[in-house]
Amino acid sequence: MKLYLHTNTKIKKILNIIVFFFITIIILLLFIKIIDILKFKCIIKELFKIYCPGCGTTRMLKSIFKLEFYQAFRFNPLFFILFIMLIILLIINIYMYIKKDFIYVLNNKQIIILIIIMFIYMILRNIDYFSYLIPTIL
Repeated sequence: MKLYLHTNTKIKKILNIIVFFFITIIILLLFIKIIDILKFKCIIKELFKIYCPGCGTTRMLKSIFKLEFYQAFRFNPLFFILFIMLIILLIINIYMYIKKDFIYVLNNKQIIILIIIMFIYMILRNIDYFSYLIPTIL
């Protein structure tokens, strides 16, 4: 007589999510630490003397890890909002993954719209009238 272990797929899925979450956090922290060690500077800012859509994102992530959310918003308002939207999408995907074994992925139209929004944001943050969009330390 053989005994078969019954594994609950929901528990497995939850464990997968927890592992994914911790690996993502570790990768983000390592990424930030490596950028700090290398004293990495924005290539677009160095070459063209303009702020790209991502300028301030690393400092934004550092501020989020320190729970300084207003400062994080000041470093990069667009990416801060996109980060919140990403977390909401992640929560929805976790629910869909556990309940229905389905994961939502952005389609090409949505990705193109995001690229257009980032391009417009880049233009706006380099106009003097919108100088409040540049990364600022409080």
